[in-house]
Amino acid sequence: MNAWSTEEFEARLRSIGEKRYHHLHPFNERMHAGTLTEEEFRGWVRNRFYYQVNLPVKDAFILTKLPGREDRRRWIQRIIDHDGRTGNEGGIEKWVRLGESVGLTREQLFDDDTVLPGVRFAVDAYVDFCRRQPWLESVASALTELFAPDLLSRRITDVSRHYPWIAAEGLEYFRARLTQQPKDIAHLLELVLDNAKSREQQDACARALEFKCDVLWSLLDAVELAYGKSS
Repeated sequence: MNAWSTEEFEARLRSIGEKRYHHLHPFNERMHAGTLTEEEFRGWVRNRFYYQVNLPVKDAFILTKLPGREDRRRWIQRIIDHDGRTGNEGGIEKWVRLGESVGLTREQLFDDDTVLPGVRFAVDAYVDFCRRQPWLESVASALTELFAPDLLSRRITDVSRHYPWIAAEGLEYFRARLTQQPKDIAHLLELVLDNAKSREQQDACARALEFKCDVLWSLLDAVELAYGKSS
């Protein structure tokens, strides 16, 4: 089959997120409607933290495979954004502050033994995917970021409105990502659209994005099963 044009390929990638991104998950919909209990919200924050601490790990695997020096220079900023360079910098520390705002301690967040099995399985599968797959597919899996800014904006507004018991400083992670993500998204699109030239490569990138959507969806499935059904 012939390759998609750049415009057709990007439209195909965006259509995947429109249909499969986790903004459509019932747990996310309930979060934004303001119907989560404190236990449910706390359970989401705790388990999502396992995903957050693994983001720089998967980015480090991708970094080792990127073929171009300039791309590696740009990609490494993702690791810095999450890990920070020193002290209390970075997205992981901002998520710790979110955890503290919902009643979790740093020790609880970093205790991997309390991560739900379904969350661990999904996140570990994603990290392993980025470790094993070619760099182009690994990068394409991160294209879920295309759909994140709108969700983040809604999350800041809706959490502030519906969950006043969560301190405003606990939402700093989401505010920071709104300023960090535009450059990340631009780099992702550049890498995928410029390098996926054959239909085979394009199909592989689309499958990688579908897989990542499944990872995020499965994470919420596990959280809803553990916390939502008993509420």
